[in-house]
Amino acid sequence: MSAAEVRAALIEALPPNTSLSGGSPELRHVYVPPSHIRALRLENALVIGGRGVGKSFWSAALRDDAIRAMLGASVLGLPRTKVFSGFGEQSEIASFPTPEAFGKLLRDGFGAYDVWQAVVGRWAAKLAGRADSLPTDKWENTAERVKSDPETFAVLLESANRTLDARDTNGLIVFDALDRASDDWATMDNIVRDLLRVVLKLMPFKRLHAKAFLREDQYDGRLVTTFPDASKLQANRVELTWAPHDLHGLLWQYLLNAEKPNGEILRQVCQATIGVTVAKDQSGVWQVPADAKRESEGQKHLFEALAGQYMGRDRRRGFTYSWSVGHLADARGRTSPRSFLAGIREAAEDSRERYPDHSLPLHYESIKRGVQKASAIRVNEMVEDYPWVKTALRPLEGQVVPCEFSVIEQRWRQDPGDAGVLRNPGKLPPEHVADSWPGVRKDLFALGVFEQMKDGRVNMPDLYRVGFGLGRRGGVKPMAKGPAQT
Repeated sequence: MSAAEVRAALIEALPPNTSLSGGSPELRHVYVPPSHIRALRLENALVIGGRGVGKSFWSAALRDDAIRAMLGASVLGLPRTKVFSGFGEQSEIASFPTPEAFGKLLRDGFGAYDVWQAVVGRWAAKLAGRADSLPTDKWENTAERVKSDPETFAVLLESANRTLDARDTNGLIVFDALDRASDDWATMDNIVRDLLRVVLKLMPFKRLHAKAFLREDQYDGRLVTTFPDASKLQANRVELTWAPHDLHGLLWQYLLNAEKPNGEILRQVCQATIGVTVAKDQSGVWQVPADAKRESEGQKHLFEALAGQYMGRDRRRGFTYSWSVGHLADARGRTSPRSFLAGIREAAEDSRERYPDHSLPLHYESIKRGVQKASAIRVNEMVEDYPWVKTALRPLEGQVVPCEFSVIEQRWRQDPGDAGVLRNPGKLPPEHVADSWPGVRKDLFALGVFEQMKDGRVNMPDLYRVGFGLGRRGGVKPMAKGPAQT
């Protein structure tokens, strides 16, 4: 088959947008890095991760019956588990209060602990078949009941556990997108801390489980585990990460499971490159060969079959296998799945447009342009969660990094001037905004947007530098129109 055919198949195999937007993942796109298996186990209630590493993906996947059945071979008990949402991006007013309703409950004098007990109480009542045990017309009435009558709450947990045990079934309640619950850090700390207190209450029950997906900045260095026995939750804490070889494995999960005829073409590429037959599992999903899941010569050869070995005419420009991942990493060296897949798809489209007769599906110059596209996508994702970052980095457009922080601070003090303008209604502000621009600098380091050089200068990884329109001598060129728009 020709490079053009493989290129076209690759473009069709990778969707333009891998965001779920509140939906459920497609079974054929579910790829489980070994490090993520622990995050899916019922006994591990606390899952921490940065932007785009899979918190919402796994939250949605756990609620899908077919996906749980497929994961059952790796995670015992999942196929026999009823999963409910305790908080999430999509509104489910009968299961949990909206952010606005949550805020009103707090203003009306309820503690976050009362609200979370109300959520878990309604869930337990459903599992026990005792929905009439709690008022469900309004959340304030449910919260008032569990607050004034703790015995009812305890009875519901015991009843739900007995009911599930009799059916040899588990119950799991999942909490995600908690950053939407408040735009104030002190309130957010209380919300997370009280949620974890309620989650801890479920641990003695054999059949009742909870899983809280938290952003790193909601957990690391914060006082959200300052309550008795919090160490029991922390002992089984899981951090979601993606190693470079995991990202390459995910790429082939998409390619091998593309629809006809594209999937057939890409499976032939895989089989011809590493000499292993690609087979389906019981779910009808094409499985990524073991050699394509780990850092190995086979995995390297697979990417080289698409992009060649070098990022130029020889090794001096770098190797495509590592370059493509490395230039999409943040300051902590982490690359998100969405950025990687977006970069590869853009590289294929650019190759088709600019180098249609190239002997390989991906041209190395197109891979560089793929980084530009992926950077723009990553910037927009960052701005969704942290709108203040866009405001803070707009004055830096055109600045060459690395540079002294004094240069950056001077630009900030000229435009926008006061760090207080970084506050956005409905979103958490920079945690250290009270410390003015040095505090904002600290938060940008924590997010992986800034990185510090050995000589003390401030640098930015290409992932953000390109999308926000900053320059670097000899680096990938920034976006022509500066920071990505949202």
